[in-house]
Amino acid sequence: MQTEMMTSAQPQPATAIDEGRLQALMGLMVNELGAAQNAALVIIGDELGLYDALAKGGAMTSRQLADATGTHERYVREWLSAQAASGYVSYDAAAGRFHLSPEQAAVLADADSPVNMAGGFLALVSTYADRPKLTEAFRTGSGVCWTEHCNCLFCGTDRFFRPGYKSHLLQEWLPALDGVVEKLERGARVADIGCGFGSSTLIMAEAFPNSQFVGYDFHAGSVDAAREKAGGQPNVRFEVARAQDYAEAEFDLVTLFDALHDMGDPVGAARHIAGTLAPGGKVMLVEPMAGDALEDNLHPVGRIFYAASTNFCVPASLGQEVGAALGAQAGQKRLEAVLREGGLTQVRRAATTPFNMVLEAGV
Repeated sequence: MQTEMMTSAQPQPATAIDEGRLQALMGLMVNELGAAQNAALVIIGDELGLYDALAKGGAMTSRQLADATGTHERYVREWLSAQAASGYVSYDAAAGRFHLSPEQAAVLADADSPVNMAGGFLALVSTYADRPKLTEAFRTGSGVCWTEHCNCLFCGTDRFFRPGYKSHLLQEWLPALDGVVEKLERGARVADIGCGFGSSTLIMAEAFPNSQFVGYDFHAGSVDAAREKAGGQPNVRFEVARAQDYAEAEFDLVTLFDALHDMGDPVGAARHIAGTLAPGGKVMLVEPMAGDALEDNLHPVGRIFYAASTNFCVPASLGQEVGAALGAQAGQKRLEAVLREGGLTQVRRAATTPFNMVLEAGV
């Protein structure tokens, strides 16, 4: 026995490094460092209107872009060089000018484009600003509530998801639900749970003036922003409330856009929602696209969502009662189980995009 214990405690020989795999990993790391450095520059370019000016002005020198945006040429020249090296901006070496291709403009300059990604970069400010809080949460198992993050997270989240809502909500998602569009056209009562800045609520309210919409969110600052965006629109209002105890009932449609997995008690939320549905009422649950197993999600989109889930979604849930921590890649099987446990027994997948799955549920 003593001999066996001594043998097991001896250092194990180091595994030989595969040079091919090492070089591939180093190439990945170089790309990652470049992406991380340039992420801040994307935010700066968006904030200063550099992308917008390039999209509108066509091919430009650094001096022309600086003059058009009221910025310092030397900074702009270096920024353009980094953007060109990243493939975010195109460079014509013969002419010495920079421009945005139609694809680059759609992703970085056009606020109404369904593929605009600027909001995702803006949310990264919170990732790094709030990193000490998350590090401590790793040690203690405590949460970092949504309300504890800097405002860039709220603004960035709204900007990241809004293009997808504008492209798919009216055109695909609502029509995929059984009889819902017809109800909305006649006049229905709708609750949008976890509405944030109200983009999803307002898109629906503007499209269906005969219906009444209430946006609920437990973050008072987001509700204030939603109210400001709504202006005087008569068929929509926003209230501070939680998913598991908002006061009203008899809703023909309840929507949750990328919100259920952030909740501490998603089953309690589903149970309360089920109790507030009018007869024949429907729930539309929009969640990040994910397979049911980890190996199904090991791809670029899953990579973004797992990282965001680690930084924001799981900590947000752990900062609330119950702390179910579904995560942003929960998958349909787990989401269905939550809905069914909460009393929403009729569940089906109604639509999908590369970023989202849409579930329809009822009692």
